[in-house]
Amino acid sequence: MNNNDRLVRLRYALDLKDEEVAEIFGLGGMDITIEEVQALLTKQKGHEDDEEEYVENVYMEECHNHTLESFLNGLIIHKRGRQTTKSGEPVKPTFSLKHDKDANNVLLKKVKIALKLTSEDILDILDDTGVYLSNSELSAVLRKEDHRNYKECGDRYARNFLKGLAMEYRS
Repeated sequence: MNNNDRLVRLRYALDLKDEEVAEIFGLGGMDITIEEVQALLTKQKGHEDDEEEYVENVYMEECHNHTLESFLNGLIIHKRGRQTTKSGEPVKPTFSLKHDKDANNVLLKKVKIALKLTSEDILDILDDTGVYLSNSELSAVLRKEDHRNYKECGDRYARNFLKGLAMEYRS
């Protein structure tokens, strides 16, 4: 699963329109037009190959790690409001996505923050999709990358989490 897939699935799960997605990118510090949003969400034609078991989707415009994290930071601001320091200045969003393999972990953490989900909520969402995860396994996925108990979140968990969000928010 690539960043475009994550963005498409999250947009679907939260039932966001293109205009809202562009606004959320703006809140995350990235000015993007509706046409650019549509390019991030539109698959290119002609990349289906029947010989391969799994072919990764190719989109009109690639969603880089910084782009995805800008959206996630904007989503937090959109859902919870902008954080301010004691002096009243807005807090700069953090960018912790350094490697492609960490994208699912960052997605889970930031969506958890944006939607005010508890660990129990995440476990329930995964449970609704037939994926069973222990509290300690979830805790390992939500840790910082340099922590000794950190565990990489696989695509299966991220896909099912986004599927569960869609079931909950679109019902």
